[in-house]
Amino acid sequence: MPLNRQIHLISRPSAAPSLENFSLVSTPTSALADGDVLVRHHFLSLDPYMRGRMNDAKNYAQPQALNETMIGGTVGEVLESRNSGFVAGDKVVGMGGWQEYGLVPAAMTGMLRKVDDSRVPLSAYLGAVGMPGVTAYYGLVHIIAPKSGDTLVVSAASGAVGSAFGALAKARGCRVVGVAGGADKCAYVVNELGFDACVDYKQYPDAASLTAALQAVCPQGVEGYFENVGGMVMNAVMPLMNAFGRVAVCGMIAGYNGAPIPLALPQLILRERLRVQGFIVSEHPQVWPVALAELGGLVASGALRVRETVAQGIENAPQAFLGLLSGRNFGKQLVKLI
Repeated sequence: MPLNRQIHLISRPSAAPSLENFSLVSTPTSALADGDVLVRHHFLSLDPYMRGRMNDAKNYAQPQALNETMIGGTVGEVLESRNSGFVAGDKVVGMGGWQEYGLVPAAMTGMLRKVDDSRVPLSAYLGAVGMPGVTAYYGLVHIIAPKSGDTLVVSAASGAVGSAFGALAKARGCRVVGVAGGADKCAYVVNELGFDACVDYKQYPDAASLTAALQAVCPQGVEGYFENVGGMVMNAVMPLMNAFGRVAVCGMIAGYNGAPIPLALPQLILRERLRVQGFIVSEHPQVWPVALAELGGLVASGALRVRETVAQGIENAPQAFLGLLSGRNFGKQLVKLI
């Protein structure tokens, strides 16, 4: 059996994570029992939610255990199977964690999903045609619920969730405005993803100036806002929300290291009768099949042109994760493991 390299969380960060919180370990892979499946991971997904799981605090899920393999989505190929539902060579997506191989016990093989990489690249099943894409779908369809012609804003627009949100919203006839950090990211959002406009928040020193920039491209206000960031960006968008607007709160990356991120004008929620709803996409399994079908079609047709930042090798996963948290990635952040 192959030697398996893994990344363990060995200490909890008190503020921003550092490389010292992680350790690279090698462990032998156990022999398969009846019903087990051994997967060779090709790609590992890095996502902002992982930062919250590093804390030993109340959260929507159990904290990441110390001295164990970091949680994370993976896509790869079945190397060996003693399960009638899988054969060697099957491409599968699952939650294999930060490691090169995943031995999936019989009781957990229901969490593996076979995928077809003949029309959709394998890596896309961790991004646009995976959890990030379904996240965008749920927030758009089930919370914002737009009508054709509505103006929608999404923060972190060039990322895996934001890019999928834009494609899904444009397919429904909406006007879509992104907020992203940097001229290159904004150019990608408009020229390749087809957004109607994108505002570079890095050009503005405070929420008031960012609000003015957004108002210039949202002259009729905003019906729906998909929030990934919080902080200054959220405070800039909220004054533009029209009456009965909807805000889908997916992430608050500005506060993931523990800093408070107060909402500057909470009275707007009452004044404009806004619906502000947070959600966790794993709690809505019923939407995954229909969402994945639509997202797969968008990627296969070229309507959703995904961008990826790929680190090479499991040993570089911690550094890539720190880069993700500071916005150094462009599009979906992955680690290639083969």
